Amino acid sequence: MPEAQGLSLGALLLIALFAYTFWPEETSTHQREKSRLDYLLERKEQLEENLRDLTFEFRAGKYPEEDFAAQRGQLEHETAALLAEIELLQRA
Repeated sequence: MPEAQGLSLGALLLIALFAYTFWPEETSTHQREKSRLDYLLERKEQLEENLRDLTFEFRAGKYPEEDFAAQRGQLEHETAALLAEIELLQRA
C-alpha cells in the first residue's frame, strides 16, 4: 500500500508541476505595439551609439581617416534624416 500511495502522490505532483509550468496565464501582459515615433527614437539612440563607437575606434587607431570620415558622414546623414522625420511626427 505505501508503494502505491507514493506512486500516486508522485504522479499527482508531476501533473501539478506540468500544469503550473505550461498553463497559460489569464492576466498575461501584452506588449504594446510600437508607434513609428517609438521606432525612430530607438533608432536614433542606436545611431548615436554607433557614432560614439566609431569615434572611439578611430581614436584607438582601428580606422584610417578616410574610412572614418566616410562612415561618420553616412551615420550623420542618416541621423539628420531621422531627426527630420521625428520632428515632423512630433508636430503632428
